[in-house]
Amino acid sequence: MKQLMLGNQALARGLYEAGCCVVSSYPGTPSTEVTEEAAKFEEIYCEWAPNEKVAMEVAFGACLAGKRSFCGMKHVGLNVAADPLYTCSYTGVNAGMIICVADDAGMHSSQNEQDSRHHAIASKVPMLEPSDSQEAYAFAKLAYEISETFDTPVIIKMCTRVAHSQSVVDTAERVVPAVKTYEKNIAKYVMMPGNAIRRHPFVEERTRKLAEWSETSGVNRVEMGDTSLGIITSSTSYQYVKEVFGAKASVLKIGMVNPLPTKMILDFAAKVDKIAIVEELDPIIENHCKALGLEVVGKDVFPIEGEYSQNMVAAKLGADVPCSKKLDENLPVRPPVMCSGCPHRGLFYTLKQNKVTVLGDIGCYTLGAVAPLSAMDVTLCMGASISSIHGFNKALGTESEGKTVAVIGDSTFMHSGMTGLANIAYNQSNSTVIILDNSITGMTGHQQNPTTGYNIKGDPAGKIDLEALCKAMGFNRVRVVDPYDLAQCDAVLKEELAAEEPSVIISRRPCVLLKYVKPKKPLKVLCDKCVGCKSCMRLGCPSISMKDGKACIDTTLCVGCGVCKQLCRLGALESQE
Repeated sequence: MKQLMLGNQALARGLYEAGCCVVSSYPGTPSTEVTEEAAKFEEIYCEWAPNEKVAMEVAFGACLAGKRSFCGMKHVGLNVAADPLYTCSYTGVNAGMIICVADDAGMHSSQNEQDSRHHAIASKVPMLEPSDSQEAYAFAKLAYEISETFDTPVIIKMCTRVAHSQSVVDTAERVVPAVKTYEKNIAKYVMMPGNAIRRHPFVEERTRKLAEWSETSGVNRVEMGDTSLGIITSSTSYQYVKEVFGAKASVLKIGMVNPLPTKMILDFAAKVDKIAIVEELDPIIENHCKALGLEVVGKDVFPIEGEYSQNMVAAKLGADVPCSKKLDENLPVRPPVMCSGCPHRGLFYTLKQNKVTVLGDIGCYTLGAVAPLSAMDVTLCMGASISSIHGFNKALGTESEGKTVAVIGDSTFMHSGMTGLANIAYNQSNSTVIILDNSITGMTGHQQNPTTGYNIKGDPAGKIDLEALCKAMGFNRVRVVDPYDLAQCDAVLKEELAAEEPSVIISRRPCVLLKYVKPKKPLKVLCDKCVGCKSCMRLGCPSISMKDGKACIDTTLCVGCGVCKQLCRLGALESQE
């Protein structure tokens, strides 16, 4: 049956039809929907793991037990999972195992723009790269066949445009292969040095066999057109090339980006007058072609950063007419902003008022760095805030201890904050850590995590008690505040910064966008009392603006949190209930 599907949805459908039984992932845009869609199939066990390393190890354990498995993550998540990745390349698999990584060229929702193909090359794991939803679906099935034929995990690399664009997918029925019996094999699965040394030659031979297979398997294909220009491309760049050139150029479309073919590329090059390489981010295909002795047009004309487009491909390769129109460049800029009633806003306002240095983390609360709050100094990676404050305070001592905090979300804390907190407890820096507990994984679209008490399907699950956990890790001072109460936040922050021992503050209020959070009636402005001092504007709440010299409340946005009311000394803001 033919259906219109997002790339992520199509990949999930391919997992289902291929008989996948276990899925473990950590949410990360643009990969999240693969696991959310897979969870809709009752035949597949799905879970959100605390982090990507755990997810990959769960998937490995499931494939070891003899059932096809999957783990998904975004590109920076593959860094977290690199430890098991590089070694399960050596062990190989029992049943098939797929690792999905979604790159984010253009950094729509990421802190860097890395190219995950490097991980595939370095770990010597085969990587498939679909260019549309139909290929995402088909490559899921193909990946399991490759995995079990060549005894290897297989990476499927998505990107933002393929993951979140729609195309037609021709679906079929689910076929579950027989469970592969687990057999004890110390030489294959116990990667101590003596065994690992003997597995490395297997990995190298496997790569050679995969390269030979890719030459004739159909995973890479040639589409001959005008031979004056030959383009070698992959992923979403293939779509741009086809939209610009159609049959006016010959195209070698790469579906397996690691290992890359050799004979196929040389044969294609011999048939065309000029070769261009169109690939986003790093010159992986280009460098391979140059190593084969080919002269190509590539990063000498195409940028190494950012997303490509039809217009860019047309301009860089000399096509006559761009195939799409640009938006009016005079459109007003709309910067990202915390939602109206966001529970993080009051806490960040308090931090700014106290002029503390804030070491931040990854989540929607990273927007605390944006004006007018501007209350964050550093954001590095998941969990780094806690480890960094320990190093910061160890370096500066009393110079920084009473005026520096780390902030981290509840989901990020479970992901990779606990080890940093253990380091503070163990090596005793006088550091204050603030856990922003909004009862959900907010930035990626409201996924559950180990602190919420619910699993991926919304059913009751084990729940970690943050207060008890922090105390068990050695913290005597663990305080809970309501970020809507500015006076309480200010008092507790001052007390914990003044304390001469490590402390944790838990800022707890559920995300205002959760379905069970019922907004209050919007606030109203008493115009006779408002003098236009703009004190309420210091919060950066999108519900508040100025009109005719007076504060103005957008009643379609305001949720009645009352934080702004606490800033108005003249009582010009009034709750309606």
